[in-house]
Amino acid sequence: MTYADHRTGHHADGTWLEAGDRADLDLVVNDRSVPVQVPARCTLADALRERGLTGTRLGCEQGSCGACTILLDGKPIRSCLTLAVQAEGCALETVEQTPPSRELRALRRAFHEHGALQCGFCTSGFLMLAVGLLREEPDARPERVREVLSANLCRCTGGVPILRAVLAAQQELKGGPR
Repeated sequence: MTYADHRTGHHADGTWLEAGDRADLDLVVNDRSVPVQVPARCTLADALRERGLTGTRLGCEQGSCGACTILLDGKPIRSCLTLAVQAEGCALETVEQTPPSRELRALRRAFHEHGALQCGFCTSGFLMLAVGLLREEPDARPERVREVLSANLCRCTGGVPILRAVLAAQQELKGGPR
């Protein structure tokens, strides 16, 4: 199931929610059940951050910067544009995975080795975007990697070190040299 399959304004059981309603949800985050009670219009980013998962950053809160990128059923989404009620019954992955997936481990190592982080604000969003890409398209050509990464913003690195890091992680995951 993907983000597009969820119906805005509905609880997972199909009942309508009014703006002032609260929803009791059982989110599955990093393979763990996370019960939450949130206002009907609470974003997924806010719900996660309120539960201490602060690796999901809030930047523009308009879906433009990508700092809030997480995986929902394996697909990168902007959690600032997704309501928490839309995520019930889905598998959510954040940068706080313990233990981290093999893709996330390789990316963390490559980001460090290639200087792909400076202030670090955008890093978690880039990491989760890249995890989704490397799982979906493990053989993506450099042009495709650049295209996907252009969906997120980084003001410190200029993007080139991030691209190099993702390509290095891709090689490592294929069994090539780091």
